[in-house]
Amino acid sequence: QVQLVESGGGLVQAGGSLRLSCAASGTTFSINAMGWYRQAPGKQRELVAALTNGGTTNYADSVKGRFTVSRDNAKNTVYLQMNSLKPEDTAVYYCNAGKLLGGTWIYEYNYWGQGTQVTVSS
Repeated sequence: QVQLVESGGGLVQAGGSLRLSCAASGTTFSINAMGWYRQAPGKQRELVAALTNGGTTNYADSVKGRFTVSRDNAKNTVYLQMNSLKPEDTAVYYCNAGKLLGGTWIYEYNYWGQGTQVTVSS
């Protein structure tokens, strides 16, 4: 099992920045990708950004050029640097970690954090 603990959410004005962190513990050797999803009220959970152990990234089109996912392997921690935030970025952000099927962005299994609220005011 892998446990994920997020931090760094909060309230920010449009145009501002926030950095989310997610620390993984447990059987972290079993995962080969970490990243972030978000869910806004009344909407489905969606991918924000993901990063494989090999450094390959996958971003939602809506955040490309504004958000950056990175990872500190020594600390088993993944980060999401969010710049130029917009009101439509308001959502609960969930850390995600799992094992991707080879050569795809499909998870064989994955784990979720408890979520952290990000609110962007206009």
